[in-house]
Amino acid sequence: MTALLSMAAFALASSISPGPVNVVALSAGAQHGLAASMRHVTGATVGFTALLLLMGLGLHELLAHFPNLIAVVKWAGVGFLLYMAYKLAIDDGRLGADQSARGPSYANGAAMQWLNPKAWLASLAGMGAYAADGDGQLVWQFAVVYFVICYGSIASWAYAGTFLRKYLQEPQRVKVFNRVMAALLATSALYLLVE
Repeated sequence: MTALLSMAAFALASSISPGPVNVVALSAGAQHGLAASMRHVTGATVGFTALLLLMGLGLHELLAHFPNLIAVVKWAGVGFLLYMAYKLAIDDGRLGADQSARGPSYANGAAMQWLNPKAWLASLAGMGAYAADGDGQLVWQFAVVYFVICYGSIASWAYAGTFLRKYLQEPQRVKVFNRVMAALLATSALYLLVE
């Protein structure tokens, strides 16, 4: 049971901490409500869990042979995060307007994880700590624990965003909120460059 608690603590610490995926969840909750935000939450959770599983099942060995792949992921991730920040910064501030086109999506949630260097580092570190020997049972056990905690962590950010919704009824306030979220995303993207 101690190993499960340790896995859970690691998953919680790396999932609940502020980062690009959680900033987008907060913003999605504030702009589109909890139900729509759950597409992002689900996509991000499934995307990360797939990355974690692949890392545990051997992707780390490929990265050891081709270390430049990590740099490619890092630069692609920073580019994607800056693009997301740009999209938030130019948003017109109208809540619910054309929600189908602009709302959170499963695919963007998953892509954010695959392009998030923090997610790659967390999956490498986690699998290195809990399933370094490649034991399939431990890999799957860690992935299940991580899935549950990751889902709850990202969902809590989206849920927190729904509380901001009542303060964001005026387009001007939404614009300010979006620009703050864009600045946070851009800052986290730039921070990833210096890590």
